[in-house]
Amino acid sequence: MDIQNKRLSDEAFYKQREEVLAQWHTGKDVDLEEAVAYHKSMPENRKFSKKLIEAKNNKRTLVQPRAGVPVIEEHIKLMQYLEEHGGADLLPSTIDSYTRQNRYEEAENGISESIRLGRAMLNGFPAVNHGVANCRKVIESVNVPMQVRHGTPDARLLTEITLAGGYTSYEGGGISYNLPYCKNIPMERTIRDWQYTDRLVGVYEEMGVSINREPFGPLTGTLVPPCISHSVAIIEALLAAEQGVKNITVGYGQCGNLIQDVAAIRTLEELTDEYLKKYGYNDVVVTTVLHQWMGGFPADEAMAFGVISFGSVIAGLSKATKVIVKTPHEAVGIPTMEANAEGLRCTKQVVNMLYDQTLTDKSLDAEQEIIRRETRAIVDKCFELGNGDIALGACRGVQAGVIDVPFAPCRANAGLMLPCRDNNGAVRILEPGNLPFSKDILDFHKEKIEERAAYEKRKASFQMVVDDVYSIGKGRLVGRPKY
Repeated sequence: MDIQNKRLSDEAFYKQREEVLAQWHTGKDVDLEEAVAYHKSMPENRKFSKKLIEAKNNKRTLVQPRAGVPVIEEHIKLMQYLEEHGGADLLPSTIDSYTRQNRYEEAENGISESIRLGRAMLNGFPAVNHGVANCRKVIESVNVPMQVRHGTPDARLLTEITLAGGYTSYEGGGISYNLPYCKNIPMERTIRDWQYTDRLVGVYEEMGVSINREPFGPLTGTLVPPCISHSVAIIEALLAAEQGVKNITVGYGQCGNLIQDVAAIRTLEELTDEYLKKYGYNDVVVTTVLHQWMGGFPADEAMAFGVISFGSVIAGLSKATKVIVKTPHEAVGIPTMEANAEGLRCTKQVVNMLYDQTLTDKSLDAEQEIIRRETRAIVDKCFELGNGDIALGACRGVQAGVIDVPFAPCRANAGLMLPCRDNNGAVRILEPGNLPFSKDILDFHKEKIEERAAYEKRKASFQMVVDDVYSIGKGRLVGRPKY
């Protein structure tokens, strides 16, 4: 399959659109001009892009939960509770797993069973099945902007229905919703499908409606080196901008070391702006999102609040535009709406306390510089591999292991790079695989890991990786053998 970073022609887009809207019967209710008129009639407080720009300008960190249930009435009840009792600045509809795999008949059965049994039988909100009118019921039930969060390799129909339904932000991308989520889907296919999604957002933009787009930042969790997630975010931002997207939120998943995490958020916005402007996309607004801890949580709720609070500190000190909040029930399953609201209130308290504070430190400057150098090495190599085309370069970069996401299930992913923590808990690279780093960068990582090995009186090995994966659940960040 040929792939290139080139804006879809109107002919190609609208021809494909006919096929997309025919995938499920609710597609027939999508009317682009009517949807644009609906968006233009919405009050300003429901527009995601506007609220993000205001927060960025005021250096405020907005709080947003994860949440979604299958039945419309219950989903509305959940959204209203999180707005009223959690103080959510932004709200999501987290999409169910059947919809993520385009299995709409099973999703329909899940809705029916949820109604019959009086409890959720899907792990999210099946927006495609509910259709445009029901999505608008959700949007109109709250007073804050709403985002679609999912994990869908082919999200084209979901995009059509939810944007027509009034959602003003849309998460995901052709790399970030492939490597961490899929096993056998080719990179070329997901990038092609997400070009459609981005082009649809671009069409809305051209018709006077700004839709925020957000690449999925954390990828596979808490041991992803910042340069890997940064590279994916930057590439997906470039791909989106080519299709006409003007408002992009790039994300990063908390890794746990205060200095590294603050450095990561700050360099993420800087580097994304740098590459967008370098390649001629001068009118794109870039904001950031910090995802609170995406790994194992302690089962004890008090300890869980400690993890949530620490993620809130990083969001506040880094001045992330928004933070995606976890709950004290992460270790045991889907949270109650009360627990979800508690996580929001905890986070909001911390970020508000840090509003007037900043962090400056020589080690922060050094960490920012190493992240810049590593990220540029990866992104520039992808451009080189693609002969100047970043869509092609991303596919070839994954194939070559230049983009190598640790622990990703996708067979296209090289899986050669291994991360672990250094003696201060920052994520370093134990095995570089085919990452395109200079000798001094590789030596830096080796020295950092050897410092830890000497402290723990053991050899640097894969066992460190295993220990680090389970450490937070045991109350520590670094997986020390004595714990």
